Amino acid sequence: MLTFIDLFAGLGGFHVGLEQLGMKCVFASELNKDLQELYHTNYGLDRSLIHGDIRNVRVEDIPPHSLLCGGFPCQPFSKAGAQEGMKDKERGNLFDNIMHIVRHHKTPYVLLENVANLLKHDNHNTWRVIKSTLEAEGYQVDYKILSPNQFGVPQLRQRMFIVAARKDMGGLSHFQWPEAECHANMTVRSILEEEPTEARSFTKRELKALAVWQEFLDCIPENTPLPSFPIWATEYKATYPYEATVPSRLKKQQLEEFKGAFGVKLADLSSVEQLEHIPTYARGEELFPVWKQQFIRNNRAFFKTHKQALKKVMKKIRKLPFSWQKFEWNCKGADRKLDKLIIQFRPSGIRVKRDNFFPALVSSTRTQVPAIGWLGRYITPTEGARLQSLGNIKLPTNDTAAFRALGNAVNAEVVKQIAARLVPLPQPIPKYQPSQQRLALTVAPSLVAV
Repeated sequence: MLTFIDLFAGLGGFHVGLEQLGMKCVFASELNKDLQELYHTNYGLDRSLIHGDIRNVRVEDIPPHSLLCGGFPCQPFSKAGAQEGMKDKERGNLFDNIMHIVRHHKTPYVLLENVANLLKHDNHNTWRVIKSTLEAEGYQVDYKILSPNQFGVPQLRQRMFIVAARKDMGGLSHFQWPEAECHANMTVRSILEEEPTEARSFTKRELKALAVWQEFLDCIPENTPLPSFPIWATEYKATYPYEATVPSRLKKQQLEEFKGAFGVKLADLSSVEQLEHIPTYARGEELFPVWKQQFIRNNRAFFKTHKQALKKVMKKIRKLPFSWQKFEWNCKGADRKLDKLIIQFRPSGIRVKRDNFFPALVSSTRTQVPAIGWLGRYITPTEGARLQSLGNIKLPTNDTAAFRALGNAVNAEVVKQIAARLVPLPQPIPKYQPSQQRLALTVAPSLVAV
């Protein structure tokens, strides 16, 4: 039987995909103790084979295996983080631990996953180091950026997948990447629970914010395309400088001739009061990058065109929390009804998308969890597990911990499609069945909330 080891295992996305191919897990490592216990509960792997920090495991204690797989920590390479890469002392050097195992066991096949930004990180140097290191050990290496929505799973989650095979065993001569398919009728409705008992509904503040932005949309003529750039409401009637200089570089007297956010006159205000009426994104000492200048320029032009039509609703938007004074319309051509769309209340603004697939689940905070406009609620952990093709595995009982783990997970369907072409299988590749995602998903009551 083909065997695999699951590094940085998390919820076991690799395990789910590989088990469906008839492969057997012989070792797993996961730093989080609660997730270690869940791994045992979900997959029945003996506790003696589930380890913690891979840096504390001797390579001699790891069983021989056909495939090494792992989604090594992505934070050092993510655009959302500091992007320190392999310079990250805590997480960036874990690829070295992978290589220690590969060298010792001469593992036939390797399958790794990370954020898409890994490819471009440090001007492609990080990827070159990974590729050349594997090649130096006798492997043929390839990569591809894939997303679950290319295989019928309604989630846009671009990830970089790396495959490697020993050259003395034929390398990758047999391997072909799975072909992405067009799923024109794909919809998030395929993974929704019919009557979830613990779904988190929109708060009154969120409903109010959506009502205000719906009024905003209604003010724009139907024959006028909505902006594809983020709408920054604070630029309505604003005139503060943003190109040759920035507000913080001007003296109080110089700023008095300008207007701040929502057109507030900066004359006769103290320096502190002037700063309070400059948007937080415009308070830096340095000149604004080109992209920020362009956003401000685009917003001011848009608001100048629709100044009168938006006059009334802008007063309401001004009363919203600052993060909700930003709005992203990511569904060009869609019906302008928020109760028909996917919504995210993000720190960077309210974002709306079509209902064909959800944005990528992320591990940071609950504010990133997608919400369903027509149901007036957020997705549940059960639905999040379906988006990661994890079937009916058990999850942490605490929603925050569950979504953190789901955001860190690898999509099992994508893993299955790649691995089925990488390792020699005695049976045909199982096809993805969306109906299987409707299995009821339970939680582990013994776990402590994180």
